[in-house]
This record gives sequence, structure tokens and C-alpha cells, in this order.
Amino acid sequence: MQEFAVSTEDRFIDIEIKLAHQEHLVEALNQRVYEQQQQIDKLELLCATLAQRVREQPQGGGGGMPHERPPHY
Repeated sequence: MQEFAVSTEDRFIDIEIKLAHQEHLVEALNQRVYEQQQQIDKLELLCATLAQRVREQPQGGGGGMPHERPPHY
């Protein structure tokens, strides 16, 4: 009976250690998900800003650039 008690206690300790590691992992993953969502939000804002700039460009495609020869000629 004594062997069973020690074995059970060791099993409980092992389970508690695994649980502590899993709790730490869940916290780290939650932090990473939060950071990634912040980055996604910034990128979505950047995409929206760039899309707005593209829509505001003149439709000629030339962008109003003069037709000059490059400086190496």
C-alpha cells in the first residue's frame, strides 16, 4: 500500500508540473496572438491608406511625369 501512495503522489506531482508548463505555454501563445493581431490591424490600416492613394491617382497612368530623355543619353 505504501508503494501505491508514493506512486500516486509522484503522479500528482508530475501532473502539476505538466499543468504549470501548459499554463505558461497558453499565456505565451495568447501574448503572441495579441501581438499578431496588433500587427494585422496596422497592416490593414496601411493597405486601406495605400488603396485610397491609388484611387486618388490620375487615371492617365503616367502620373504626370514629363516625357524627358533619361540623364544617361
